[in-house]
Amino acid sequence: MYIIIKDLFRHDFRFAFAVIVLLMLLLLSLVSYLSPHHSEARHVVERDLVPSLQHPLGTNSRGQDIFWLISHSIRNSLIMGGLTAIMSISIGTFVGLIAGYKGGLIDKILMTVNDSLIVLPVLPVLILVSAMLADMINLMMLAFILSFFSWPWGGRQVRSQVLSLREREFTYTAVFSGMSTIKVAVKEYLPFVLPWVMANFINTILWAIGMETTLAIFGLSSLETPTIGTTIFWALDFQAILREKWLWIGSPIVGGALLFVSLYMLSSSIGAFIDPKKRVQVRLGKEGVGA
Repeated sequence: MYIIIKDLFRHDFRFAFAVIVLLMLLLLSLVSYLSPHHSEARHVVERDLVPSLQHPLGTNSRGQDIFWLISHSIRNSLIMGGLTAIMSISIGTFVGLIAGYKGGLIDKILMTVNDSLIVLPVLPVLILVSAMLADMINLMMLAFILSFFSWPWGGRQVRSQVLSLREREFTYTAVFSGMSTIKVAVKEYLPFVLPWVMANFINTILWAIGMETTLAIFGLSSLETPTIGTTIFWALDFQAILREKWLWIGSPIVGGALLFVSLYMLSSSIGAFIDPKKRVQVRLGKEGVGA
């Protein structure tokens, strides 16, 4: 694993850039635990102050230090995205493994449910659900809702991989040895789909943060909990652009853009590594072969 990461870092600019930016953002999010103010507290500092040593990015019209607000926002967005990805990938991988291996009626039932969710227009449905649950919504509930609509894509892709693995000799050996369905899925098939699961995990985090940001700008997220989306919402609500409060509106936009770009580049880099057809420049452990 260390050799793989080292070679990716050396030969793939996307991977190196993504890792460096993500480490910086993770460090910023960890710094939030040192904040002198609660993440949801308002009117704790004087409003609309310009940047200074005490307030590096100034303060906003809600009486919050922008620097600490951004650190809380990035941390909460990453936590929400991570929770969504964990639940989504777990469900999708399990469904894909079982459907692909068992086939028959079980496959038809699981894929009917899977495809029914895939064809739904996700954003309008999320807007409707979030509006209905507006009084009780929080980051955990939002992560659960997002994972419910994101797992089917992973389920179908894992199933397609398992369908090809099912016809290989090691599958027949496992079946004749008396291994149960769960053991075959976990011990025999899961190692083959794990590289894809890693790439899709990052994609799901990216998708979840983007969806939460969209819902927050519409006022349909947990608005009192600072995230990239809710920070933008409150900046727009207080007319930060018209009042030229550029640090207030610009900080979450720049932070979000860096997060999206770095996650996308990390996913692309891993995707190129696990796909032999795309592995052109990165020759892991085999430099000079074929030259």
